[in-house]
Amino acid sequence: MLITGASSGIGKGLALALAKRGAAIGLVARRPELLSEIVSEIESFGGRAVALVVDVNDAALLKSAVERLKTELGPTDILIANAGMGGAAHATQLQSENVARVINVNVLGAVNSVTAVLPDMVKRGSGQLVAISSLSAYRGLPKSAAYCASKAALSSFFESLRIDLRGSGVKVSIIHPGFIKTPLTAGRQAKMPYLMELDDAVNKIVSAIEKEKQSYAFPWQLASIVRFSMLMPNFMYDWIAARNSFRE
Repeated sequence: MLITGASSGIGKGLALALAKRGAAIGLVARRPELLSEIVSEIESFGGRAVALVVDVNDAALLKSAVERLKTELGPTDILIANAGMGGAAHATQLQSENVARVINVNVLGAVNSVTAVLPDMVKRGSGQLVAISSLSAYRGLPKSAAYCASKAALSSFFESLRIDLRGSGVKVSIIHPGFIKTPLTAGRQAKMPYLMELDDAVNKIVSAIEKEKQSYAFPWQLASIVRFSMLMPNFMYDWIAARNSFRE
């Protein structure tokens, strides 16, 4: 198994939870000291993990890391494309380099991860690609143009993969979480509806992966609100959304 963005937040939580279930895990992130701590924690309860200090934007190094993982732990049977970053900016304050950074990590980082593992999965006729997207993928939110665009692109990319890979033995799962207590949400002053504890969110994601759900959105209360918002006329949605910024 390969988890990107594994050094903190959802990635770390998934690594620990899945290792306790017996998975051997390759941990991809840029911070070696944090990865080493997670490897030590996993090994302390008898699990197996390898730290792979790689930036997901470096496609060549990522492919090399996957080859190393194959040698040390075996072929990658599950990819969890979790690496991501946030960012908040009003439309009048957008800077192209900041938007590009978000798109590069959240979208192209996932693309690089997929292309590093997919050929071998298809050859074996088995595997699972998991995208950690967001409920933000469904509609644009205030001061979140780059983030929402990146998650919408991520979800669409994996949905296309799911269609292409029908009959190949490779499954595709797209996870759309709501607000979770992680470093990405820490320090925000705005109230985040249905904010979840990390452990609760991790358990839901693990369950969805194990059941090979094609798409899973949670918590159900917020997911229902978001789905309803997709039916709203634009003037109504814009009026409501403009009064509810979650990125302050």
